[in-house]
Amino acid sequence: MPVKILMVCLGNICRSPLAEGILASKLPKDYFVVDSAGTGSWHIGNPPDSRSIATAKKHNIDISRQKGRQISKNDFEQFDYIYVMDNANYDDVIQLTDNQEHHQKVKIILNELYPEENVDVPDPYYGMPNGFEMVYQMLDEVSDIIAAKLIEKHR
Repeated sequence: MPVKILMVCLGNICRSPLAEGILASKLPKDYFVVDSAGTGSWHIGNPPDSRSIATAKKHNIDISRQKGRQISKNDFEQFDYIYVMDNANYDDVIQLTDNQEHHQKVKIILNELYPEENVDVPDPYYGMPNGFEMVYQMLDEVSDIIAAKLIEKHR
């Protein structure tokens, strides 16, 4: 059975689709499944933001077929690891947990790069023109670390 990883941001159109695409590109597909979700419901069924799609495409990753969805309590049973993009997402996701086992699955993604610093991946939606590229670079760097740890632990 494959190891399942969920990436979570606010709307599931900017950061978490990029994180899903980036991490999935670094992991063997026969051992790992990567998905993404948002804490909010505004973009259910919608593709990622066109700027996320374009940024990923620039790096030879196709996220255009992803569809937005909202995280649910069921995800804590389905996924082995849940990475959130920022502290607000962390608080929202933790509120959905029913037990310590579920709680322990939830991690702030950049803590893999900056342990215990709780650094946010900034939301590029309303940000600067290069915000999506900056987010891509942050997620690419942390995904190298996550992929190496997952491959070492689960292969």
